[in-house]
Amino acid sequence: MRDIRIAIDGFGAIGREIASLLLARHDHYASTYGVDVHLVAICEAEMGLSVEGGLRTDQLGQLASGKSGADFLLSSRPDLFIAAGSGDMGADQSGSGYLRSALAAGCDAIVVSTGALIDDGCRLRELARTTGAQLKISGAIGAALPTIDMLQHNLAGCKAVRIEGIFSPCANYILDAMMNCGATLSEALGEAEKEGLADCRSRSDIDGSGTARKLVLLANFGLDSPLSIDSLTVQGVEAITEQAIAAWRSQAMVPRLVGTLVLEAGSVRGTVAVRPYFPGDPMALVRGRCTATRIVTEEMGEIVVTNCAAEPRATAAAVLKDLEHILRIRSGRFQW
Repeated sequence: MRDIRIAIDGFGAIGREIASLLLARHDHYASTYGVDVHLVAICEAEMGLSVEGGLRTDQLGQLASGKSGADFLLSSRPDLFIAAGSGDMGADQSGSGYLRSALAAGCDAIVVSTGALIDDGCRLRELARTTGAQLKISGAIGAALPTIDMLQHNLAGCKAVRIEGIFSPCANYILDAMMNCGATLSEALGEAEKEGLADCRSRSDIDGSGTARKLVLLANFGLDSPLSIDSLTVQGVEAITEQAIAAWRSQAMVPRLVGTLVLEAGSVRGTVAVRPYFPGDPMALVRGRCTATRIVTEEMGEIVVTNCAAEPRATAAAVLKDLEHILRIRSGRFQW
């Protein structure tokens, strides 16, 4: 039975959930793919832990200081690297530097952090192709939504002409509070934070920049189309006026923060804005903690996928889905 050694960079809520689920599925990987999966290293900021034979669940809280960085993680000789750190990470040694080192060494990689992919995504993709490494990013785009899988695999051979994505449960909550309760933006944001909507702690889900990053990744990785974040038109929920709220309320419309990609004449353009939907539209039913993607194709028409899984498990599940895809490829049982 072949050993698969895994290292995780980033051990916050998502990283811990990934590690716990990974260890719980050890027997599943062995029986399904004939591999013995070991979590050999984890790190968070300046803390880390490595165990040659693989960590146990009771060791996950025993990180020691001074054990972090690419050299530390790569010294554990991983076959697969999971980047689960901050979504705002830049292209430095704690972001795409880790990934470059891992991919250059032939390690497969699964990425949750959008920052590294935005800053260095095209070069990372090319590096993976050069070394034969797998690079998967489901967790970076809509958590448990299978948007990237649909574009890369389920809709292969189809021509997508339009993609709409509702990626922010925080924005959903705020817009509903403003529409249904007459709350101000500040009041709605405060209530959303009390409800434990983690994405509300970051301005990126208010100003639209978080949705914008996901659009760039969908274009670059899902459509293989060049799109930079600077080329997007981005307007968040802060731009909503009382007059707009009153007009939507009078028509019983449902506003949502939406990222849109339009493909035409061989190019792609993207926008992020609050868009009102009529009540019968599937996107109007996306409320609370739910997210959704609508993909319009020439051949298969319109496909809408929604998800209401809770974080951080939803993102962790997306990471382990990517792991299963990689194991299928490496075991020769299934080839994308």
